[in-house]
Amino acid sequence: MRLSFGLEQRQLQTQKLAPRMIQSMEILQLPIAALQERIDQEMTDNPVLELEESDPNLPDEVPETTSADAPAEGEKELVVNEEASKGEDFERLDELDRQIPDHFDEQPRQSANRKQQEADRKHDSMANAPARPESLNDHLEGQLGELDLDPPLAQLALKIISTLSASDGGFLKVSLTDLLPLDAGPQEMKLAEQALKIVQKLDPPGIAARDLKECLLLQLVPTMPAYEELHLLISNHLEDLRDNKLPQIERKTGFSISKIHQLWDELRKLNPKPASQFTDVYVPPVTPDVQLQVNDSGSYDVVVDEGHTPRLFISKYYRERLQAGTATAEETEFIKRKVNSAQWLMEAIEQRRNTLRKVAQAIVDYQQPFLDDGPEHIVPLKMQQIADQVGVHVTTVSRAVDDKWIETPRGLFPLKRFFVGGTVGHDGEDVAWDRIRLKLQELVDQEDKAKPYSDDDLVKQLGKHGMKVARRTVTKYRKKMSIPSSRQRRDWTQDSKD
Repeated sequence: MRLSFGLEQRQLQTQKLAPRMIQSMEILQLPIAALQERIDQEMTDNPVLELEESDPNLPDEVPETTSADAPAEGEKELVVNEEASKGEDFERLDELDRQIPDHFDEQPRQSANRKQQEADRKHDSMANAPARPESLNDHLEGQLGELDLDPPLAQLALKIISTLSASDGGFLKVSLTDLLPLDAGPQEMKLAEQALKIVQKLDPPGIAARDLKECLLLQLVPTMPAYEELHLLISNHLEDLRDNKLPQIERKTGFSISKIHQLWDELRKLNPKPASQFTDVYVPPVTPDVQLQVNDSGSYDVVVDEGHTPRLFISKYYRERLQAGTATAEETEFIKRKVNSAQWLMEAIEQRRNTLRKVAQAIVDYQQPFLDDGPEHIVPLKMQQIADQVGVHVTTVSRAVDDKWIETPRGLFPLKRFFVGGTVGHDGEDVAWDRIRLKLQELVDQEDKAKPYSDDDLVKQLGKHGMKVARRTVTKYRKKMSIPSSRQRRDWTQDSKD
């Protein structure tokens, strides 16, 4: 290794992304709701951008626009050139004025009108937005406020409620000592226990329990049928019930197998997650980015949803300011920079529309058996296959389908739903993992519960249907699908009848 100082000339080849290419990739990755927010932000930051007002007397359908990367024949691309004259800069927009003379307003929009337009649009969005559901903490605090409690007791109860989370099922995950000061004595601990009992009496039943046993016991009411027997099962045999060890419960309690099954049915009416009806995170409703239409030949055509994406244009007022030559040098620089930014945004939106349509159409063509006959007919598909068919990089496909939804005759699906792995069946054909999972669920549903299939038996049964799967794969999918083991699925009532 030689260390020295001096000048050295080397030739390197590097790749750098232009700002407009980065913006195009960012716009492509945005779902329809995020794209609307991005456009609203650009409308606020860029005064040369205007929304095209829709005429209610005109039909909703609009002709398909050409790609931003391939202008129509005879149409010149808008390029703001700092060294060229202002007239050449906006020759394309002048041509648009001659073709559609009524497309733009003759008078510039006043700032007040523009602000009012944006305010009306945001007001409409807020008015049409669904109301956020009531949170668990709000629900409990509202009930607590109706009780006449001493301030110290109410304060502790509020502190307990603040630790509860709907994602945790409403269980109390912290100890009461953690909610008290370090120098708290027995009297403060007794007050905390009293506050916990008050919270546990609130709705929903079972809230603020410290474990599943306490949660179920809190939901028991002395007036309900078989209260004593249910209390006994929950207190002493909850783990045996979980593992389906009914003969062991029969020996310890003296209950018959059929009696235990009846009590078990009553236990299933209790809620192991009392806060399941609440949510900590607000999930907005899904808006599909693309929709499917069945054509005359029975195949599917992809239509990109343009109703939620406003069409943009560059304000004629600012173009005329430049062409008239009345703008100062500083104003000219500002307007040209904003025009460049506006044009990049419009081209990125158009590019997003074209790319999304091509990628979605390729996916739909490939997965037509799924759309025609149901999920069990889905075929293995990788993003690289779609990238090769469309002629783009695989990362472009990934951005195009990220957080995008498609509305189909079979329901609403994320585009990523159609990309699945698979294995090779006995006949040499590819079999998607989704088909294997569906068949696995079908086998479990139809099995003899007195002698349920073991994982080895499931492997053999799948093999009879042409699905070559390893035992560890069956075990993995069974657990992911929350299917109990064969011992837990066994119905012991058949033995008692025999």
